[in-house]
Amino acid sequence: MAPKVTAAMTNTQDHLTLTHKLTKPLVEKLRRERINTCIEQLKSLLGPEFLKQQPDSKLEKADILEVTVCFLTQLQQQNQQQRNLLNSFSKLQTASDEKLREDDLFPLTSTVQTSIMKDNSALWRPW
Repeated sequence: MAPKVTAAMTNTQDHLTLTHKLTKPLVEKLRRERINTCIEQLKSLLGPEFLKQQPDSKLEKADILEVTVCFLTQLQQQNQQQRNLLNSFSKLQTASDEKLREDDLFPLTSTVQTSIMKDNSALWRPW
């Protein structure tokens, strides 16, 4: 059986289509405004150093995004290098702590050997 199309259904669909047609440009305008606002914020974060390098040229949105991606990539690499250095330092510190614990366990070994050698040399031998 084919569904019956009633006048109420057609009116509802027409209303939805009309509402969609009216709201779509508004939603698109708001989306573009958000994008443009974010790009302007990125541009302001680029700092005067970058803007001095490009004094006469107008920065396009793609340029701003490209510079931001490069900056974030460099920042990510620096972060990875710092993590590697921190891991290396942590390993060295652990090894140093282990060595200190060994020295704490056997602090008298070298002292006893030194004092025995001194005592032996101080013994009087008639021959």
